[in-house]
Amino acid sequence: MSTTQRKNAAALRKARAQAQAASTKIPKSPISAAGLDAVQAELDQLKNVRRPVTLNAVTTAREEGDLRENAGYHAAREELGMIDGRIKELEQLIKNSVVTEMVIEDSHIVRLGSTVTMDLDGEEVTYTIVGAQEARPRDNKISTVSPVGSALLGHAVGDDFEILTPGTTLRAVIKDVRVS
Repeated sequence: MSTTQRKNAAALRKARAQAQAASTKIPKSPISAAGLDAVQAELDQLKNVRRPVTLNAVTTAREEGDLRENAGYHAAREELGMIDGRIKELEQLIKNSVVTEMVIEDSHIVRLGSTVTMDLDGEEVTYTIVGAQEARPRDNKISTVSPVGSALLGHAVGDDFEILTPGTTLRAVIKDVRVS
């Protein structure tokens, strides 16, 4: 194989590797600065408080003797595993998130970070549009990828439209949009 052929083969392998890496990349998910701060605070709490306490409980329980019949040891190990799993989950979430800046112009248009008051099938409701990681429907924080959240994006005060959900079709009229 000539030098030129080797270079071409190497360039082809490199291009294939880059194409494969690009196709397997996890897309970045939008998150607000406050949401990222909350995730970071939870991660710090787990790493610096809960994990050391649980690790100490494992060590203490291990010193008590026979591990086969030591329920305290097994419970502490299980809790440590759950903490480590949550730490990895939060680290991935931070790695795969992008902080979105709120645009103040056109604050009457629904976008990520907007708080929307609307008439939804005859009932007045208020939702805040957040990234998928921050969604808490019980707290009226809905994701941009939820059926209602995605349908609201781009609409403005006074818009009257239908929202298709897996179970039904809802009629929505936007009453107010505020930047959170």
